[in-house]
Amino acid sequence: MSNIIQIITFMRFSPTKSMAEEEESIRPEFPIGRVKKIMKLDKDINKINSEALHVITYSTELFLHFLAEKSAVVTAEKKRKTVNLDHLRIAVKRHQPTSDFLLDSLPLPAQPVKHTKSVSDKKIPAPPIGTRRIDDFFSKGKAKTDSA
Repeated sequence: MSNIIQIITFMRFSPTKSMAEEEESIRPEFPIGRVKKIMKLDKDINKINSEALHVITYSTELFLHFLAEKSAVVTAEKKRKTVNLDHLRIAVKRHQPTSDFLLDSLPLPAQPVKHTKSVSDKKIPAPPIGTRRIDDFFSKGKAKTDSA
């Protein structure tokens, strides 16, 4: 009980920052100017209020943080160390509100390429007896020895 009283008295008498100081100390990770430029790419947006810009910047950070955490969980479940697009896709599918708007924007999964035999993989049959390769015509040393 005495610990709780100590914490309460500490909180009452500890100096606190004013609201203006707290707002100045909180800075978004994304550059606000760049977020504003991205928002202005939409033809329907003419002007952006600075408060709205900050809210959108913070919400974008929170969303990406959420997506990164969920993708990391999927990566750990798959026993991998690197997050890839498939892990992100699974994380998006598991969260219905995110899946509703983001799943269509993700690139399609890469289809596994079936290895077909190419020209270089096929076994080249031996030339018939008595025929020469075309290289023999252009090399001076071999042409003289063959004719002798």
